[in-house]
Amino acid sequence: MAAQTRTLISQTQLSRPRGKVLYWTIFGLVVAVFTLVFIGPLYWMVTGGFKTTQEVIQNPPTLFPQHPQIDAYTAAWRQLNMARLLFNTIYYAGGALVLQLVFCVAAAYALSKLRPVLGNVILGLMLMTLMVPAAVLIIPQYVTVVDLPIVHVNLLNTPWAIWLPSVANAFNIFLLKRFFDSIPEELMHAAAIDGASPLRTLWSIVLPMSRPILGVVSIFAVVAVWKDFLWPLLVLQDPSKQTLNVGVNGLAVGIQQNVLIAGLTLASVPAIIFFLIFQRGIMSGLTAGSLKG
Repeated sequence: MAAQTRTLISQTQLSRPRGKVLYWTIFGLVVAVFTLVFIGPLYWMVTGGFKTTQEVIQNPPTLFPQHPQIDAYTAAWRQLNMARLLFNTIYYAGGALVLQLVFCVAAAYALSKLRPVLGNVILGLMLMTLMVPAAVLIIPQYVTVVDLPIVHVNLLNTPWAIWLPSVANAFNIFLLKRFFDSIPEELMHAAAIDGASPLRTLWSIVLPMSRPILGVVSIFAVVAVWKDFLWPLLVLQDPSKQTLNVGVNGLAVGIQQNVLIAGLTLASVPAIIFFLIFQRGIMSGLTAGSLKG
């Protein structure tokens, strides 16, 4: 006899007309409320770009634009120099993605499969950094970027000021290690018997099996750089090298409200599209290493 799925409401109650109506009513209300909470701000931001300045600031606000127009979006693209800011942000996000994949994968593979001396202690120290608020690390990171230890190089207004702090990501290393732990040791032993080196095993066996978790890490890496504001504001003081968030904020003075809202919408579109394309990899990657076998 197949095991039945356990839920908060039994199948007997759902089979009754009253229970079924009550269940779907509550379910519909919950979905509607959460949809309004999450989608509502995005809706106001997108529609705000189609309104005039007077309609944006009027009280009470209008639910739909009275006279929709795209002039605000074209003005935002031109006045806020969105093309340059978009290129800068994609460049920084791409570099951070590549560096995180290289170094985080190497660290997780070493901790999971190579098992160095004091590996658990090193992993514990990494995880301890997750308990430290990000704001506390701003000053130490800034001092490090201004005068990089040993080489004594100033990294301000360079991509390395964005890339290097993003590489030290304990959360991504932990996710990758948990996934690598789920890869059967028999595969590793078989590769070693065939004469494959640890690097060859990583490239030919581990990485092809790790596409789901690599997708998750890629999403986290790109979104983290894309949405960051405070750190790029501190280390990228040259206007020609700023990211979308910093550039839009710096150029927002004296710009009409509807143009500013349109600029914020344009700045959000690439990240949303990137997430929608790779959203299936999030849950599959997070749960792929939960079971061993």
